[in-house]
Amino acid sequence: MTHYQVIAHHHIDPDQDLDEVLALYPPLAEASRQEPGNVSFRVYRQLDDERAVVVLERYTSRAAFAEHQRTPHFEDILLAQIVPRLRERTREAYDVPPAE
Repeated sequence: MTHYQVIAHHHIDPDQDLDEVLALYPPLAEASRQEPGNVSFRVYRQLDDERAVVVLERYTSRAAFAEHQRTPHFEDILLAQIVPRLRERTREAYDVPPAE
């Protein structure tokens, strides 16, 4: 069975307080890692653009990711607090072998 890999690119709006927005990612990541279908959840900042963030998420299945999208932390932290402070948000998704 394949895993479901999501790569989310976030660019924090220049009008937003950078430290305030960045502080929202650790609790989102920690809560996401506790989900039964989560394999990994990592957040990285781009080296040459401090406002660019990439979120690497892997789930046991597409269904597990769909469950993730219904969690309180997804809705309350990501959708309600992070997304409104972004200038841009894109997402890529892949089916990948579990060993990768």
